[in-house]
Amino acid sequence: MLSKRVDPELASCLDTLSPLNLWDDLPAFRERLAQWAAQRAETHPVIENVISGDDTVRVDDQNTVRVRVYRPDKLDEPLPALICLHGGGYCVGSLDQDDDWVRRLVQAVGCAVVSVDYRLAPEQPFPAALDDAYAALQWAHTHASELAFDKGRLAVGGMSAGAGLAAGLALAARDRGNVPLIFQLLCCPMLDDRNSTPSSYSITDTRVWNRQSNLCGWAAYLGSQLESSATSVYAAAARATDLSGLPPLYMRVGSEDLFVDENCDYAARLTAARVPTDFAVIPGAFHGFEVIAPDAYISKVTVNGYYIALRRALFADELSSSR
Repeated sequence: MLSKRVDPELASCLDTLSPLNLWDDLPAFRERLAQWAAQRAETHPVIENVISGDDTVRVDDQNTVRVRVYRPDKLDEPLPALICLHGGGYCVGSLDQDDDWVRRLVQAVGCAVVSVDYRLAPEQPFPAALDDAYAALQWAHTHASELAFDKGRLAVGGMSAGAGLAAGLALAARDRGNVPLIFQLLCCPMLDDRNSTPSSYSITDTRVWNRQSNLCGWAAYLGSQLESSATSVYAAAARATDLSGLPPLYMRVGSEDLFVDENCDYAARLTAARVPTDFAVIPGAFHGFEVIAPDAYISKVTVNGYYIALRRALFADELSSSR
């Protein structure tokens, strides 16, 4: 049983959770998740010194995507910016669910963030989410002056499906050559649609993202590309054979996460491709533990590690000059 294998604080939290029941009624689950996000927003204390505003970015002739730009309220010079992509198996979620998470990150790190409300599958399968994410990245780069961004210090990141999308976005940015990236922050990324590693079979607990949810999520996201040898590397970054030239990466995953094997493999191949890679497996942690049990000691340490890594990457010059 999963509860017996995880950190005691996480196990206590896990024992309070109900089954996800994501696929019984996807629209209803989305609505419940939106209500949960709204309730959290009402109960969480206000994050001081962080401001935000929504904008609309054109993707193509038919589509736009909503973005929310966060920044410290005191701005003296152009800031580095993180393009942030929410989790949800490519099928649920919105930028609203990450609002508190992003505000805390901005407060801790001091950077700007562009949070992207990308289109969801199965209604909008790949490449809709990637197109939205790339449009937001390109918008941040093109409009850097008016947004008070430093276009030479842009990064991508996210959690779970959002982290998988960020990995695909980094590959696309490298290959298209229009927007340089300096960093990737990947939290338990969803990278491999093949679901063939030992760990991909190991999590069946219905209270967390498990094998069945993952199979359904990939099927919805890939649609007709499912189980195709031609699946795009921008959809499933684990399929990429050439990882050279990608920006440095910081990645963490729990030992009791079904993604642990694919994340380990991706980190090893990045290292072999000479991409600076800081990767570790968090003992006794399940998928998304940082969000599900934010007050647990292991969650606080892990999240603080994200902040430190992002600050070091985005403010490298300032930090070296202050020594």
